[in-house]
Amino acid sequence: MGKGFSLGKIFGIKIDIDWSWLFIFILVSWNLTTAFGQMHPDWGWTLRIATSVAAALLFFASVLAHELAHSLVARSRGLPVRGITLFLFGGVSNIQKHPPSPVAEFLIAVVGPITSGVLGVIFLVLSGLGLAPMAQGMTDPTQIAAQLGPVRSLLLWLGPVNLILGVFNLIPGFPLDGGRILRSIFWKLTDNLRQATRWASWVGQTIAWLMIAGGIAMVFGAQVPFFGSGLINGLWLAFIGWFLNSAAISSYRQIVIQDVLEGVEVRRMMREQMPTVSRDASVEELVHHHIMKFDDHSFPVVDGDEFVGTVTLQDVREISREAWDGTQVAEIMTPQQDVVWVSSDEEAADAFTKLSRRDVRQLPVLDQGQLVGVLSRRDIVRWLQFQSDREFDRSPMLG
Repeated sequence: MGKGFSLGKIFGIKIDIDWSWLFIFILVSWNLTTAFGQMHPDWGWTLRIATSVAAALLFFASVLAHELAHSLVARSRGLPVRGITLFLFGGVSNIQKHPPSPVAEFLIAVVGPITSGVLGVIFLVLSGLGLAPMAQGMTDPTQIAAQLGPVRSLLLWLGPVNLILGVFNLIPGFPLDGGRILRSIFWKLTDNLRQATRWASWVGQTIAWLMIAGGIAMVFGAQVPFFGSGLINGLWLAFIGWFLNSAAISSYRQIVIQDVLEGVEVRRMMREQMPTVSRDASVEELVHHHIMKFDDHSFPVVDGDEFVGTVTLQDVREISREAWDGTQVAEIMTPQQDVVWVSSDEEAADAFTKLSRRDVRQLPVLDQGQLVGVLSRRDIVRWLQFQSDREFDRSPMLG
């Protein structure tokens, strides 16, 4: 996911919006504008657009409530939650550690679909029609909505959509909620999180490939139950299948990596001898004496023996070539207080998480504020190559 913007915090949990979310928000709003126009030809464009945007916003608020439920239960179980991100495929809770037990995994996973189901029922009740449309098998409520005003039409659309969202998330395709529920069952049976994740990942990949195959068949005119037929629907289903397949593979690799790194201290794989650069050095010196001589893309900056920050190749790229000689490293570096770092006695698994989440290649290792080494992705890869089996070969998470 690319970068976006923050909406602030809810219950102390940071809420972020990825730029890809804007695409799906506009798409949902546009489709609803068309649908409401067909149902209510007497509505003007202003009313159609206003109702559609309100419905889309409430739908994504429902997705946010779904993810908040996951995050709050995770936090109640002692798991740190970095935040929630809304993106192209809905939302994701950034829970930074794996659940401590199968029961915790089950509760964290199941509360999301339950929340969506409850919201669906609430919206249907507020529409004034109760569960009648669903009882009649009318998952597309356009026939009834044609008789209603803007607010009730909006609520009648939100009800079934939330129920469908809850049911879809119960599909046992890891890492969907249903796949995590399945993993919790496998975990309980095997008492082995890694094995349980492998099995759940296999099930998830199978379902993902079925989605891809179904989507391709829809493109060529096949009628798939519930999803229908057609080019757009088929491509969308295949795209979702591709995403789930990638997520299932990536989630299993992450578990294996965390399993191998767990209990291993950073000091066992960090480099104690590393090139440093003086804060008073010019950018010209940095380029010719460091960047051109070493493979590192980031260098610790020191003032005598004191660590004061880091400077990267990207920092150099942000100033003009003509300014290199007259610019000091101190002017372009990231100061110590803003640097993400690890300690030598920290677990390598936690260090790997920091590297992945920050999307950086290396981290300084500090003990009581003193620079004692550097840990890079290459150091972790080298460790994994010695300690693990072929499951790590060509892992895209370590490239």
